[in-house]
Amino acid sequence: MVQYSQTRFDTSFAALSDATRRGVLEQLGRADASITDLAEKFHMTLTGMKKHVGVLEQAGLVTTEKIGRVRTCKLGLRRLEEEAAWIERYRQLWAARFDELDNIVEELKRKEKLDAKKRKCACPHAEPYNRGPEI
Repeated sequence: MVQYSQTRFDTSFAALSDATRRGVLEQLGRADASITDLAEKFHMTLTGMKKHVGVLEQAGLVTTEKIGRVRTCKLGLRRLEEEAAWIERYRQLWAARFDELDNIVEELKRKEKLDAKKRKCACPHAEPYNRGPEI
């Protein structure tokens, strides 16, 4: 993977690592909003929301446009296809590992049942334990 993509992945995942920023993306997926509106919706200061929007903007996930005194936020043009493909590769890797683990567990269960049957069948007609003569 080229360094550019790695840096971009780091920026994207860092931006997505915060629940508030993910919420902002969800909100902007429904409609554009001003930083003031977002700050009110998420119960935070304007300064705090500006920082969150700045992180999203740096990652290319959000764009802002200032008209007069209002800064409006929109979803950015950059999509997360490369990041999704990276995640999918690891999802497939872990799914294969878990499938193999399931196979091993099933094989162990099957062997355990077989061993239990063998123990039962080893002496089916043996006489019960004799304690000795009764007095």
